[in-house]
This record gives sequence, structure tokens and C-alpha cells, in this order.
Amino acid sequence: WGSRKRYWRLYLLMLVLGIGGSFQHGMLVSRDLSFFLSLSLSLSLSLSLSLSLSLSLYFTLSLYISIPPSSFSSSSLSGMGLSVHLMYLGESSPKKLRGFLTLTSSIFIGLGKVMGQIVGIKELMGTDDMWPWLMAFSGLPAIIQFVTLLFFPEAPRYLYINKGDTEASKKALQWLWQEDDLKMEMDDMEKERESMQGQKSKTVWDVLTSRCVRWQVLALVIPCACVQFCGINAIYLYAFDIFRESGVAEDKMHYLSIGIGATELISISLCSLLIDRAGRKMLMGYGYLLMGVIMSILVVMLSIKDLFSWVPYVNIALIFSVICVYGLGPSGVSMALPADLFLQAWRPSAYVISGSVNWLVLFLIGMFFPYIVDALGQFCFLVFVAYCMFSSAFMLYFIPETKGKSMVEIMEDFNKLNYKNRGTDTEKADFVLETTF
Repeated sequence: WGSRKRYWRLYLLMLVLGIGGSFQHGMLVSRDLSFFLSLSLSLSLSLSLSLSLSLSLYFTLSLYISIPPSSFSSSSLSGMGLSVHLMYLGESSPKKLRGFLTLTSSIFIGLGKVMGQIVGIKELMGTDDMWPWLMAFSGLPAIIQFVTLLFFPEAPRYLYINKGDTEASKKALQWLWQEDDLKMEMDDMEKERESMQGQKSKTVWDVLTSRCVRWQVLALVIPCACVQFCGINAIYLYAFDIFRESGVAEDKMHYLSIGIGATELISISLCSLLIDRAGRKMLMGYGYLLMGVIMSILVVMLSIKDLFSWVPYVNIALIFSVICVYGLGPSGVSMALPADLFLQAWRPSAYVISGSVNWLVLFLIGMFFPYIVDALGQFCFLVFVAYCMFSSAFMLYFIPETKGKSMVEIMEDFNKLNYKNRGTDTEKADFVLETTF
């Protein structure tokens, strides 16, 4: 722990990025404001082929300026802030802290959800008279972020690999990491730059069609889709019916929702401490497996809820268990995947794909879940159980671990899958050819 204290400026950057991006995103979701409008973060991000500090500052400033319609601007720009949070920290972190720092976006989303639920209760700001003040509350962290980001450097990897500015990259690393011996990191970035052979940033179409990142795309899309297909939103919706069956009064229901949000926040915080020790593969793979098992038990208990008076209380415990497991693995780890799986030229488009898949699946669930419930009742969770089991098997049996590895080492592991029937020299030649053109 003592050796990590020197990264205090990196932790401060994490805090600054979180309060103006991910935290805002979580608050908007918890207040049910333009939930699906955050899909625009992915569409907007596709216009950006690099991570620029000036871009971060512009969108942060725009976040608290009233741009009609305000709900659209606040939702879309908070979504942009979320992606900037992930990219900036991913390109500024040492590999031993990369998982923890990128996962902090999930922590700030969870914190934003809980804060939105707390300030939204009727005893505080959940009234018609206080609603404008609740809306304006988002402006304060945005202003703080805008002012403080001026004191931070550009992302070192962006400076070195995209801009070719070795000296500026080294100065940025020295300032953020508070250390002078940067040879290993500089060598790692040099290897990544050499592997790119000077190619330009890739489009979404390039990422989806290139053989050299085929398995990386699968490793991104399947788990990211499962973040929604795992049934977590169905659990949230079903929870209130179970609370009512347990005798919880309607006016107390909001406090239980705060408890659910707090459970997710605590479990994600624990995940941030485990991710660089246990690894992404284990946390996500076994997380989905355990979620599938718990939801299977929940289906059984919902089927016998009328037979025993204690069953509704067991169901409440199962709901909190699912949310806890979700936070300990899938929720947080999915945020770190684009930073781990893709080299610099491919990473912005990977974030576009990740965000688009996430919100598209959420839209589909919102559209069709009521019909599935009407048709299947409590057995609707079996659909999510099946996808959880599939995603777990895919992660555990096919995807290599990325913990503690450099970007080039991760690329080499995936090349064994992308070109499993071909030789090493041919693999490298094909990778260079595809990434160059």
C-alpha cells in the first residue's frame, strides 16, 4: 500500500473525472430523467477518434450551461463524461492499477444512484417545489470538474502513441505517478506504437470487420450485453412486488430502493479492491455463474411463495444477493474491458460499441420484458439464467486473463485465438497489414 501512495495525483484525477461524469450519469439514471437518451454518448463518441483534454473540458462546461432541451443535453453529456472517465484513466494508469482505476466509474455511478435516491425522497427535495433545485444540483460537480481539470495533463498514452510527443508523455507520467524510473512504461508504449505501424484510429466498422480483433470484439460484446441480459433490471422491477408481498408499506418502499442502491455501491467498491488481484476473467465469469444459480433458486421460491409465509422474506434476501454478486463482478468489470482488450487506435471505437450494445439491449428489455412477464410469469427469469450461464462459460473457457499484462501481451494472447491455425510470423504480418489499412 505504501508504494501506491505516490499515485495520489492519479487518485485525485479519478475523483475529478468521477464527480463530473460517472456521478452525474448515476444521478440522472436514479432520477429517471431521459434514461435512454444516454445512448447518445456512444453516437457522440464515434465522432471522437482520440482522448483530448480540451474535449473533456468542453463537454464538462456544456453540462451545466442550459442548452435546450436541458434534459437531452444533460443526459447525453453525462454519458460522454462517463466514457471520457474510462478512457482518460485507462490511458493514464499503470497496469497494476488499471483495473481498479477504470472500475471507479462504476463506483461513481453507484454513488450517483444512491445520492439521487436520497435527495429525491419527499423529506428532502422530492417535491414539486424543490424539483428545479434538484435539477440544478447537477451543475455543482460539473463546475468543480471543469475548473480542476485545467490543472491535469493530457493522457500519457495519447501523447506518446497518437501525437508522438515522447517528452510531453514522460512529463505527464512523472507528474501523475510521482516517479522518475519510467523505462518499463515507456518501453511498453513504444512496443504498442511499433505494433500499430503508424495506422490511424479505427472506425466502428473496422473494429467489427477486422479479423485481428475478432475475439476481442466477442469478449467485449457478449459480457457487455449480459450486463443487461443478466436480468438485473428485471430484478429491480420485480423487487417492489416482492416487497409488497412481504408487507412493506408503499410509503416505505423508497427507502428499500435506497438500500438496494447502497448494496450495489458497497459491492462494486469491494470489486475495485479485488479486480487487480482476482482478475477480470474470474470475477466476471464466476459472477455470471453465481447470478444464474441464485436466480434459478429465486424462480423456485417464487413458484412456492403462497405455500409458506416465510418465502417472501427469503425472496428479499435472494434479490439482495443477486445485486451484491452483480456489483462484485459483472457491473464493474464490464467497464474495464475496452481499456484492457484494445490497442490505442481501436479503443475509441470499442467504447462506442460497448456503450451502444449496453443501451440497445436495455432498450430491448424495456420493450419486451412486460410481454415476457405476461407470458411466463416468474419463469421469465429463466431467460436471463440461460444467458448468464452462456456468458459465464464463454468467459471462463475461451477468454484469456488480462490481469497485470501490457497491451501488447494481451494482443498476443488474443492473436492465438484470432489466428489459431496459423504461425506466429504470419499472425504478426496479418495484424500489421489489417491495422495499417
